Amino acid sequence: MPSFECLYLMQNSEISIVEIKRTDLSEHASPSEKFHWLKVLNETSFISPLTFSSMDSSDEIEERYFDEGFLKFNANTATFIEKYNSAQHQLVVEKDKNISSALNFKINVYLDQPNRAKNK
Repeated sequence: MPSFECLYLMQNSEISIVEIKRTDLSEHASPSEKFHWLKVLNETSFISPLTFSSMDSSDEIEERYFDEGFLKFNANTATFIEKYNSAQHQLVVEKDKNISSALNFKINVYLDQPNRAKNK
């Protein structure tokens, strides 16, 4: 079963945005194999990948750009704006990064899917 650590966890009652780092891959694995941004619909636990394109950061503000939208966050709050401004989500940054056992299980199932995050 895959193993990972949670690098960022931002959520509200509807969605969670998670960045994970795979810890079960060789040191020669590419960054795109090791690092994953995921959007989770909390009610259904449906996970969709966010396709990372670039990032920017300053002392207090972090920004991540994805094909599916834009994430801006600081130490306490985040805003995820979906592509074409189809939805905006105000999120709380979970500083302890403790994901629930249910979400942990769902992410492991997601990572374990054929052709997902392994030997692309």
